[in-house]
Amino acid sequence: MMRKVRGIIALDLDGTLLNSRKQLSSRNLYALEAAAEDGWEIVPATGRFYKGMPDFIRELPFVNYAITINGAEVVDLRRKRLVYEAEMPVKQAVKIMEWLDDYPVIYDCYMESHGWISQSHKDQVDTIVRDPHVRDMIHNLRTPVPDLKEFLLAEGKGVQKIQFFSADDMERIRMLDLMPRIFADVAVTTALDQNVEINQIHANKGEALMALAAYLGVDMKDTIAIGDGTNDLPMIHAAGVGIGMANGSQRVKEECDWATQTNDKDGVAMAIERYCL
Repeated sequence: MMRKVRGIIALDLDGTLLNSRKQLSSRNLYALEAAAEDGWEIVPATGRFYKGMPDFIRELPFVNYAITINGAEVVDLRRKRLVYEAEMPVKQAVKIMEWLDDYPVIYDCYMESHGWISQSHKDQVDTIVRDPHVRDMIHNLRTPVPDLKEFLLAEGKGVQKIQFFSADDMERIRMLDLMPRIFADVAVTTALDQNVEINQIHANKGEALMALAAYLGVDMKDTIAIGDGTNDLPMIHAAGVGIGMANGSQRVKEECDWATQTNDKDGVAMAIERYCL
């Protein structure tokens, strides 16, 4: 039988809960522990797949649920049960990749909660991606295949997310605006410097949070969402209280209910102390 839940705190990881060195500060950890003890479900809400989350997050004893891949999956970790799922058909994913082939970008995808990339694109990571932490994530969490499009068509399974990286910031912003007008039923967002993320239209953190709240019997007014990127906006809009990070995008800071401090100044802890403790 599920315990009575006071509410849900949905937390983005990169740029939000984790500082710029990808660490969990002691103050943030203490705030999470105190909120969990008080009956709040602490739910990572990330663009990463579950096994791509840092071990120290996955090992937190009070993390019972996870929103992953920008909302393509919601998982009940204790019962090993899928709560919500939204994938794009493989043929649609390949069409998007064929379009991306006309641009000087590298791209990868998630399928079955695992990262995949063409070997030729993985070979360009160190040249194109500026952030060393992001480079390490791609090298460590993407399995190279000879040709990603051919691999996906041979597997024939749904694709959870496509993401690409561009060295040209102005071109990336133009593509971010252009893609939703070219491809139907996709959500196009950004979470990291240089990147664009493409999901099925219902694979977003907002619908994922609503699905989890319904699963747990929690009223949406009793949910809090904290994030920094445009991929966090759906859950910031959906939650009872939507909180943006001071280091976040301008849209997030304009559209949230309240803006907290940066991820390097324990902004998550400040938000939890203000609204939960």
